[in-house]
Amino acid sequence: MGAPRLNQPTSPIRGAGLAPERLLAAVEAAVTYYRAQLEHAEGPRAYLAERGLGAVVQREWPWRVGYAPPGWSSLTRHLRAVGFTAEELVGAGLSTRTRGEPDRLIDVFRDRIVFPVREPSGHAVAFLGRTGPGAANGVPKYINSPETAIYDKGRLLFGVAEQQDRLNERWTLVLVEGPADVLAVWLSYSRSQQTGAVALAPCGTMLTDDQAAILRELAGGAGGIVAAFDADPAGRGAVDRAWQLFSQQHLPGPLLVAEFSASADPADLLRRPNGRAQLRAALQRRARPMLDTVVDHRLARLVERHPRLLEDIDGKCAAVRVLVPLLFQATSPDDAIRVARRIVACTGTGVDTVATAAIAHLEDALHDLHPHIEAATKPGAAWKHRQTVTKQA
Repeated sequence: MGAPRLNQPTSPIRGAGLAPERLLAAVEAAVTYYRAQLEHAEGPRAYLAERGLGAVVQREWPWRVGYAPPGWSSLTRHLRAVGFTAEELVGAGLSTRTRGEPDRLIDVFRDRIVFPVREPSGHAVAFLGRTGPGAANGVPKYINSPETAIYDKGRLLFGVAEQQDRLNERWTLVLVEGPADVLAVWLSYSRSQQTGAVALAPCGTMLTDDQAAILRELAGGAGGIVAAFDADPAGRGAVDRAWQLFSQQHLPGPLLVAEFSASADPADLLRRPNGRAQLRAALQRRARPMLDTVVDHRLARLVERHPRLLEDIDGKCAAVRVLVPLLFQATSPDDAIRVARRIVACTGTGVDTVATAAIAHLEDALHDLHPHIEAATKPGAAWKHRQTVTKQA
């Protein structure tokens, strides 16, 4: 039997018009069902233990990690039997309709380890589902609940509700890629420790402006943020994206990056001998300034496109011109000096070359700004502006 063809919801927001409390109740019932399934799922339990996450199998709270069994409609049948309607299950993002048989519902999550996503007050509103240990090639590693009337994935971070104690104690904020990384950092600190790092993750999406603002407003945000992503192209892109958003948010604390070896991440490090101590050290003692990493990434992309770029002075100067705008994103004179030295070291040029390129960049910026300044300072410009505003009003 082939996989049913899925129907797209008629409304862009599932569950619109349904009682939110019923949607929340359906998701909470799914959390309980998935948790019970994990108790008998030897493969997923062994996989979590092998990843160093066995504690979340033995201890239900606060994460309540579960397992969605492989049947097409296991959860749907269970929740229909306890009184939830088809509209409520689709509206909660737990079930979806098939195109060939619109009245038939199938589960959104099948044969996946599932991590409940909670809004800050603690209500479960969605899931992140990871493939089981025997998944076929080509199956996405993670899938995310569809957006619903109770779930906007761009406005939540995984791990906030479960770690309120550490967040309130102003532990160092760490941004990671997924739920396994969040749990790895959580497990690397014992309950008795008074300070440390607390990890949070976007919910299956690129970091958004809203999520960056959430991090800024958390109690530990003033102490800075450490990005801890995979050492792969996606991870490097995530660091660059984080820098872009965090620098716009003007966080008062330092922005840092924890570096891992190729194809590694916090969850991988946890499995190594003395992995918990290594992970703590990577996050808090060996992190480096994020802007330095962004400089390295930009140069690496240049060299990837032009492998012989740094072999002659013209290519080196071209590289400097591309990197110099980052110097003006530094948050302090000391940071700017450090970035300038980094550009000198990476390109093999002299300080005078970087200084000349910086002056040229500044002159270009002022030249582009000049027409706007001139227009704003012309006699009568302010009066004309007021007249325009009055007419628009």
